[in-house]
Formats: sequence, structure tokens, C-alpha cells
Amino acid sequence: MSFQLSFAEVNELFAKLSAEYEIYAPKRFKNAGRYSDTDLIKYDKVTTVEEIVFDEKSDFPAKEVINPISQTLFYFTEDEYRASKEQNKKMMILMRPCDINAMHHQDKIFLTNGGYEDIYYSRRKERVKIVLLECTKGWDTCFCVSMGSNKADDYVMAVRAEEGSLKIEVKDEEFAPLFEGNTTVEFTPEFVEENELTVNIPEIKNKAILTELKKHDVWKEYNGRCISCGACTIACATCTCFTTTDITYNENQEVGERRRTAASCQIEGFTLCAGGHEYRTTAGDRMRYKVLHKFHDYKARFKDYHMCVGCGRCMNRCPEAISIVAAVEKMAKAIEEIEGGLDHE
Repeated sequence: MSFQLSFAEVNELFAKLSAEYEIYAPKRFKNAGRYSDTDLIKYDKVTTVEEIVFDEKSDFPAKEVINPISQTLFYFTEDEYRASKEQNKKMMILMRPCDINAMHHQDKIFLTNGGYEDIYYSRRKERVKIVLLECTKGWDTCFCVSMGSNKADDYVMAVRAEEGSLKIEVKDEEFAPLFEGNTTVEFTPEFVEENELTVNIPEIKNKAILTELKKHDVWKEYNGRCISCGACTIACATCTCFTTTDITYNENQEVGERRRTAASCQIEGFTLCAGGHEYRTTAGDRMRYKVLHKFHDYKARFKDYHMCVGCGRCMNRCPEAISIVAAVEKMAKAIEEIEGGLDHE
């Protein structure tokens, strides 16, 4: 069943929900962008519908609500430790289809990867209810249709913003009582059917091709372009890499907390091991790792979808204007060269 609520009625709904839920949605932060006099749009708590940005893509994904950029894992003293506590309130997150699909990839990494469940992720995830934020046209850096992430159906409600009102589809009967007395309408969310950008992902047919691809000169271009800042991975809806750091208090080095903080495979030193060995020492090496992980390795491991959801935020955030779509196209040409060479051996 679907309803149409004025913004005033939506704010009343939010007030009712706030007793049990914290509501998160794309929110504008004035003059907080990376350039002077530019804004930043990211997911944050909202209390009114007017705070929600419906008509622009957020600079950062919804993942940081469930998987914060920095979170305390546990506190320690000289002889004991205590796990950090989680809030009791549930979370309701208004997410676009690409971010919903990205969350499924996060689930695989943190909940089922190798039979291990990350308790810090799972305890937040179990408190989450998803509201689909309708997205019907995308933006100039989106390629979600190519990645099959333009649609989603696992949500409790869906919303469409219109002038001064919201149309709301209620899928979960748990929330139906909240809409008693509101105007009913016909509404089923629509999805992006075509993007300005498209990408054809090449198939890496065997290990011999993969081995040659890793050595191909196509990656050397990024030695001179990528500055290894890691902005692309922080803006990525599916990246999961992190590091842990012990923070000690005052003069007692035996008392403090351990924090998990988002990290990036694109930053120099990410693969530095004990003894000083580093696996990927150049920007090109790191770009190769990222592209192959998003467009080959993840799917090869989990046997379903590629990891990238085509949100395009990495291209929006890159200070060197590196296009992930162009990188995949160059990789495809390299694979054709390799296949041609192997055929003649």
C-alpha cells in the first residue's frame, strides 16, 4: 500500500519514528566541500524531511552509517579489556539502489567471508531498516545499469520526492499503522533504465591471461597520474579495507582503546609487512589491484556479481580525474592483446 504525505505530515512521521529509530539520509553541509564555497553531501542523522537531499548524488556512500570510518572496538587497561557498547536505538537509512546493493557486498565481506562473522559490523547491521530512495535517471558518472545494481527490492519502505510532499510505498506491514488516516495513492518506485556511461566488463578466461595481465604495461600509466591519495576508496560504496590503532590515554601507556579506521589499498605503505617488504610499491601496482578486485577477483570468489556497483563516486572525488570506466576499457584492450599473443604461441 502507498501513501502521499505533505512535508509537514512527513515530519510528524519522523517524530513518531524517532522514539525507536535514528533516521539517516543524504544531508547537505554548507561550505564543507573540498573547494572553497562548495558544499558536501553525506549521510547523517536527520529530523526533518527538508534536510534530505533528494536531487543530488551524495559525495560519500551510505556504508559509513553501518561501517563507520572510525569506531572503537574495545577498551583496555593493564590487565583486562571491555568491548565497546552499541546503542539500543535502531537505524532507518534512506538509500539509493546502488548503495543497497553495495551493502550486500559489505555483508559478504563482514558476515560470511571464510565463515567468520565480524561482530562489530553485525551488531550495527541488525539494527538497520532500509528505505529505498527512488532514483530514476542517475548522474553523469553513474554506470549502475552496466553493473546490475540499478534496482533493489529488499526495503521496508520506498519514497519519491515531489513538490512539497512524499509518496511512500510501505512494504513491511510493521510500519502500516503509522499511516492510518493518510491519503492513499498508486505508487511503485521506478529505477534507472539507462545511464550516460556504460562499461563492458571483459572476461578473464584463465590463469594464464590473468598472470600476463598483471604484468601488462597498461598499469604503468597510473604511475604518472595517480597520486595515491586514497580518495577513491573512501568514497567507494563497497571498499572494506581498514587498519587498527591503539590509542593510549595520558601518561599511562597501558590504558586506552583500540580503534578500527578505514584504510585504502591505494595509499603507499598499505602492504608494508614486518621486515620491510612491500607487495605493491607503485601507483600502477595499486591501481591494478583495485581494478582487478572490483571487476574480477570478488566475483571469482563469491560466484555472483562484480564488486563495483557503478555509483561513480570514485570519479567524482579523484583529484586527477581518473575514470574507473576508462581503466576497465583499457584493461579490456590489454586482455585482447594477451589473448592474441597466446593464440599465436
